[in-house]
Amino acid sequence: MNDQEPVLACRNIAKSFSEAGLVVDVLTDINIEVMPAETISIVGSSGSGKSTLLHILGGLDVPSSGEVRVDGKSMTSLSNKQRGLLRNHSLGFVYQFHHLLPEFSALENVCMPLLIRGDSVKDARDQASEMLQRVGLEHRFRHKPSELSGGERQRAALARALVTKPRCVLADEPTGNLDHDSADKVYSLMMDLNESYGISFVVVTHDQGMAEKMDRILRLDGGIIT
Repeated sequence: MNDQEPVLACRNIAKSFSEAGLVVDVLTDINIEVMPAETISIVGSSGSGKSTLLHILGGLDVPSSGEVRVDGKSMTSLSNKQRGLLRNHSLGFVYQFHHLLPEFSALENVCMPLLIRGDSVKDARDQASEMLQRVGLEHRFRHKPSELSGGERQRAALARALVTKPRCVLADEPTGNLDHDSADKVYSLMMDLNESYGISFVVVTHDQGMAEKMDRILRLDGGIIT
C-alpha cells in the first residue's frame, strides 16, 4: 500500500440505536483518515460514542450508514468472515481490561492471533517470544494472567495486538485501569513501538496528558468530531 494513503479511513459514518421505540443518534457524519505511523487520540465525555466509533473503525460493529476502509479495502462491504481476516492481518486491539485468556500463559495468549491466521506453532511461538521480549516480559512467558501485575497484563495485551505487525492499533482506554507509573510505562512503550514498527495508533482516552502527546487530538461531542 502507498505510504501516502490512509491505513484506516471512515467516510460519513453514522450510528443509531433504537431504545423503547425511540431512535438515538450516537454518531453523525464522522470522517477520519489515519496515515501510516500516525498517532491519534479520541477524547470526549462519557457516553459520547468514543468506544462505539472505535468498534466501527475496527469492524467489530457496523455503522448505520457510511464506509470504513482498512488498507484500501472497504470493511463495511465485507462478510463477517472477510472482516475477521482483514482485522487479523491489518488491525490490532488493546482494551482497558486486557482480555487475556486466563487459562493460557502469556506466550500462548500472544500466539493466538498468529495461530488463528494459520501460522505454524513454531513460527507463532518464535514471533510471540520476540514480541514479549520487546515489551519487557522475557521472564514471564509461562506465567498466566493471574500471575502478572496489572501493568504486565497490559504489556502482554499490547504484545498480542502487535505480534501480527498490524498497520494500525486501536486502543480503548489502554491505561485507564492502571496506576500512574504503570500507565506512563505502557504509554511510553506504545510510542516506542510506534516509532520502531511504523504502526499507527488510534487511542480513546480520558487522560488529557496522554492525548496531548499524540500527533492529533479528535474530540467527539454530540456525535460529531470537533
